[in-house]
Order: sequence, then C-alpha cells, then structure tokens
Amino acid sequence: LPSVTLTVSLLKAEKAESAKNINHYTNVRGLPSIEKIVSSVEDTPRPISTQIIGTIPEWINGNFLRNGPGKFEIGNHKFNHWVDGMALLHQFKISNGQVTYKSRFLSSDSYQTNKEHNRIAISEFGTVTMPDPCKNVFQRFLSRFESHKPTDNANMSFVTYKGDYYVSTETNIMHKVDPETLETTEKVDWSKFIAVNGATAHPHTEPDGTTYNMGNSYTSKGSYYNIIQVPPTKKTEDETLEGASVLCSIPSVDKTKPSYYHSFAMSENYVVFIEQPIKLDLLKIMTGKLRRKSISDGLFWDPKLNTIFHLIHKHTGKVSSIKYLAKPLSTFHQINAFEEDGFLIIDLCASDDGQAITNYNIQNMRKSGEALDEVYNTLSRAFPRRFVLPLNVGPDTPYNQNLITRPNSIATSVRIAKNKVFCTHEDLHGEDLHEYGGLEFPQINYHKFNTHPYRYFYGCGFRHLVGDTLIKMDLCGKRMKVWEHPGQYPSEPVFVPSPNATEEDDGVIMSVVITPDEDKSTFLLVLDAKTFEELGRAVVPVNIPYGFHGTFNKHSRLTQHFVNK
Repeated sequence: LPSVTLTVSLLKAEKAESAKNINHYTNVRGLPSIEKIVSSVEDTPRPISTQIIGTIPEWINGNFLRNGPGKFEIGNHKFNHWVDGMALLHQFKISNGQVTYKSRFLSSDSYQTNKEHNRIAISEFGTVTMPDPCKNVFQRFLSRFESHKPTDNANMSFVTYKGDYYVSTETNIMHKVDPETLETTEKVDWSKFIAVNGATAHPHTEPDGTTYNMGNSYTSKGSYYNIIQVPPTKKTEDETLEGASVLCSIPSVDKTKPSYYHSFAMSENYVVFIEQPIKLDLLKIMTGKLRRKSISDGLFWDPKLNTIFHLIHKHTGKVSSIKYLAKPLSTFHQINAFEEDGFLIIDLCASDDGQAITNYNIQNMRKSGEALDEVYNTLSRAFPRRFVLPLNVGPDTPYNQNLITRPNSIATSVRIAKNKVFCTHEDLHGEDLHEYGGLEFPQINYHKFNTHPYRYFYGCGFRHLVGDTLIKMDLCGKRMKVWEHPGQYPSEPVFVPSPNATEEDDGVIMSVVITPDEDKSTFLLVLDAKTFEELGRAVVPVNIPYGFHGTFNKHSRLTQHFVNK
C-alpha cells in the first residue's frame, strides 16, 4: 500500500511538470532530416580499406579510436534515448598515408544478455526493461519492485588509466579494451576499489600519468561527490584500478537530489567541480522500475538554484572554504582551466537551460519537417564562456566590488559574504558564433596545454541536433575558422600534434564525418589545424552512426614493429 500511494503521488507530480511552458530559443525552419544518423548498423570486425582523397600526412601513425551507440533496437524492442544504443567501438588505423577501418560491438553484459533474449533485457538511461515474458505473473509483478541495475554498456568514450585503454560510460563499470583488436579483455568495477557508485567518462591525466576523476556515492547520510585519484603506473601487468583512492568527498547541498555532472575541470593545483542545477531525484530513480520509468525520468532542471564552483587542492585533498557562485547554467564539457596571477581561469561550454539531455531521445532525432524544427528550437544552445575565480580571498578581501584585476577581462567576481563570491562570465566568442548554433565537443592541444594558458580550441558548431560544422576558435581576438559542407555532420574534433611541433596549433584535426543523405560514404576528415584547410579524407564503404567521443592512440616505432608482426 505505501508503494501504491507513493506511485500515485509521483504520477501526479509528473503531470504537473509536463504542463509547464516550453521555452523557444531559436526560430529555425527547414532543418533536413538526420534520421539515418541514429540507424542501427552491423559491426565490421575485420579491417577494410578506405578510399583516400587528398593526402593523409605520412607522419600520422596510430589508431584513431571512436566510441558511440551503434544498435538502437533489439528484436522488436527499441531504445528510447540516444545514449541507450549498444556501444560500437571504431578504429581508423593510419599508417604511411593509408587508412583501414574496423568496428566491433562492445562485448558487455548488456549486449550479450540482450542478444541472448532477443529483447532489451537490461535497462539503460532512457529505456526501462519490461518484465521477462518467460516468468510467471507473480514473478513479473515482483520484478517491478527491483531497482535499476547499472548498465555496463560503455558507449561514451575511450579513456586511459595506467597506460591501458578502457571504454567508459557513467556507471561503476568500465571495460578494458585492446586498441588493436577492439576486443574486450576485462570488465572493471570501480566499486571494487573505492566506495563510489560510478565515475565520469572524462577523467583528466597529468603529464606523469596520474589520473583524476569524479564519482558519486550514496549513503544513509546522503549523497556525496568524490574526487578520485588513480596512480600513474602499474605494479603488476594484470592490475587495473589498484591504488585508486578518494581524495575528498563533498556533500551534496540536497542530500536526496544531488547534481548531475558529465565532467569536471582541472588546473595545475586544483580540481574544479561544478555543482549545476541539473538534479537527480534519487527517490524517482529508485522507484523507477515500479513506475515503469527510466533513469532519465529522475533528471530535472531547477533554475531557482545557483551554480556552485568547488575548488579542491589536488595535493592535499582540501576543499576551499570559498564557494564561487554563478547564475544557473548547464555545462557538459569544459575546455581548459589554468592558474595565473592569483586567479583560476576556467573555460567551458555552457547554456542557460539544463533540459537538453532529456530531449535527445531517438524519436526526436528521427523527426522531420516542422516537428524536427520544434525540437531544435526548444533546445538552449551552448556557448564557450570564461569564469575568473580569485584564489586569495581572505579576511581583508573587500565586499561588493569586482575582485578581478586582469587586464581586458569582462568577467567579474564579487565577494557577497564571508565565504561566497558571485561570478559572471566573459563570452569566449564573437557574434558570428551565433550563426553556427554555438559550440560543443570542445578540444585543445591537451598534452601540451591542458592546465596552462592557451590560445586555441576546437569544437562542433550546432545548427542542427548534432554537429554540422567544425570550428577553430582563436582567443586572441576571438576569431573563428570554420569547415562546413551541406549534408555532412562532423563529430568531435581531436587534435594530433605534428612531430617537432613548435607552435600550439602545429598539427592536424581529425573528425569522423557522417553523411546521412549518401549511402556508405562516411569519412575520416583530416584538417591542417593551423589553416583549417582540408588535407585529406578516408572514405569508409560502410555506414557509421554519429558517435560521442574518441582519442588518438599514437604508435611508437617499436609498437608499429609488433603490430606489423
């Protein structure tokens, strides 16, 4: 009876929420259909040749690895959300100006169980599994009282820990993967090593290999955000996350409604956690299966709350007593963070509304005509912004005046209470970026310039639900260079430095470009990072869905010798 009463009250709350007004941020008309971008494909586990147009620089030697969803239905059952699709791992092997392609579905428990039952048997972020039809009525009834089990469908990114490659999503399960074969070699559970219920798919790595990440934990005392540290090297060949530790735990402002976060920022001395007003309603999530609702139903945007920047010292684990506040914003990806002249500068992609994640369901992405335009126009665009946080706030720091003394900085930071500083941002773009729908999937010359002052970043322009241009932003003058072709949809750009590079943008940008209007014509694009002119492309004779994140696995000469063997 208590469960029934709870369900009824939650359903009433849902109806009230759905009655809220829908905001419109743009008035775009005539968007082309991109339905094929979220169409299922078969994997290609054996390498196939590509057609080279132009020139792929011969100094590029390694594997460009990509991750994303590749199967959007199992049997007669369809997934609901873009991030629910079964993980498909891609490899573009580049050597001597030639490129081969292969892909392989991640051999996760979710994938194997779904395949075995020929239906969706494991719940995902936006899809709740139905009771097993092979069970009797009583068993099926009882199964609704179980909570959602975490999926191991790691379809978000490739990450490295201690020199090994893993694929990751945001649950507690990762899979170690061989970057040469794309085969799954080991399933790794964060909770076996530290007390967390998951970790982001966007860790940060120091030059020595030490890696930082974040993960939540849920206890009887409430929800906590945990800063995780993983050692740089292995003591034995077969170890994974041994030696991982929780650097510090930050209690959630609301114990039962912690903030959702997709990533975090890192400077030379600090981890920066952004507690944003996208909230997780743990009660809804825990009762989701009972109500036949997915985890995504438990996410909500609360614009009455401020955004809070938490600073954690990487070497001591001490959390700064100063809380840096900003108006409500939504951020999924940070660009860079660095310390200079007593300030911590954090650059990120942000929007003023946090409802986008729940709108990226597959049904919306497969719409056309006015219905597709409506979906796009109700999504708030993300733009690059800079916040400047004063690090030396003490007893003598004045109140109610701008503490930022950096020349030409438009951002402000004002002390409003003993341990509170309210911040406003500076736009890292000109008006021309509005023509390209903002910018997301930001990347920099990470290995040389992460945690340091920098000049350039790269990303996708979003004049559609997915990226439809590639953009290079020069912070000196906020000038842009753009690559675009109608009907072609580039994914996250990845910067690869050229040998003996002397300047920040000496290198290439690589991006997988999806062509939904042309069959089997997806290609790997290589741009000169300095001029943003196309150098070459490798056309793949199979269809590839639009993916999320990737990385470049550089081969040394020794590695190449063993690969060729």
